[in-house]
Amino acid sequence: MAELFSDEWMKSYMEEWNSEPDLSGALERISFNSNIGYGFLGDDQPKGILIVENGKATSAGAYNGEEMNWDLRASKDNWDKWIEKGLSMASLGMAYMGGKLKFKTGDYMAMIKDPRMAGPFIKSFAVMKNVK
Repeated sequence: MAELFSDEWMKSYMEEWNSEPDLSGALERISFNSNIGYGFLGDDQPKGILIVENGKATSAGAYNGEEMNWDLRASKDNWDKWIEKGLSMASLGMAYMGGKLKFKTGDYMAMIKDPRMAGPFIKSFAVMKNVK
């Protein structure tokens, strides 16, 4: 398996994102566009970025200074646990409230209150398990 959030990992994640209708299809229905960074607590910048246009991931790779709408950070151990076991709405709330999942950029509260975004957000963790 490629290193978490490396260029290779992010490209594989993009394929998994686009092949999951409950994720890309659901976000397409709300015309979701976003630049999403993924990385680790304590780092100055994210390791990887996913560019989403109308719900579909159109580009992915190592972060290279792109502007972000979302910047998600957690420890490597927590990312590994969530990738293996996934997240539910309850465990997401606990991770956020407990400081295990940080949003350096992006509005967690607005996202979680909108079921059109919250469901696909949870699904985005589930598809990470399929990344080779």
